[in-house]
Amino acid sequence: MLRHQAHTDVGHKRAVNEDSLLAEHPVYIVADGMGGHEAGDLASAAVVEAFRPLVGGAEVLPADVVAAVGRAQTAVERISAGRARGAGSTLSGIVLVNEQTQPAWLVLNVGDSRVYRLSGGELSRITHDHSLVQEMLDSGTLAPEDAADYVGRNVITRAIGAADARADYWMHPVITGERLLVCSDGLSGELPDEVLRVLLAMGGPVDSTASELLTQALLHGGRDNVSLIVIDVLNGGAADLGEGAGPDSGVGEHDTVDLLLEDTAKLPWRKGRGGGR
Repeated sequence: MLRHQAHTDVGHKRAVNEDSLLAEHPVYIVADGMGGHEAGDLASAAVVEAFRPLVGGAEVLPADVVAAVGRAQTAVERISAGRARGAGSTLSGIVLVNEQTQPAWLVLNVGDSRVYRLSGGELSRITHDHSLVQEMLDSGTLAPEDAADYVGRNVITRAIGAADARADYWMHPVITGERLLVCSDGLSGELPDEVLRVLLAMGGPVDSTASELLTQALLHGGRDNVSLIVIDVLNGGAADLGEGAGPDSGVGEHDTVDLLLEDTAKLPWRKGRGGGR
């Protein structure tokens, strides 16, 4: 049993909301469009539409999610081909899939939207940004305290619609009591992880928690479109599966498995500046 709440807002600085989201069981995704006023909103909407056939599905498999990513890439490529500045979109989220007869989260990511998980008061980020800033952080050429103000913070290295639309995938068990957050960088760029942790851990229901996250992002500047989905696993997760959920079963609280399902080349994109190819 899941409960969720989703919000999207144009923010204080942008004229158009280029974010789109889909929060209908079993699909919870956020797409952050690129390409300026003429294409960014179309690109993110096309990503969402590519996943809509999965909504309401009782037997969604990992291959179905990969196929949806492929449909999204094709759709955004068509939009991009008709625009001088191109078009693209991030894609991040979770889909409840059937894995060896048990439900599991298939976490996916292209770009710098994010998926977080709160459990036992601890917040962890499951996804890994595809961005210039993240690459510099990984290599040690940029200090974490300088990342928020770095001039290239809007450059991403993968995008749906670009030559590199390769998604990263992680398989994660569904754990009763966990809380998940899917968001665009309009939220994570305004609120540091510790603030996200505190707001998610306050214990309020998903609707009030999601509203407070949006409010705080806007109060802290609202410089970008803000989109977020908060999902609670109320029961029926691995913690409720008895002996089958024990440490010898391969299903554990921190048992997140990387999956390599696609491979293409890299191409940098700059978000928020009419990013083209």
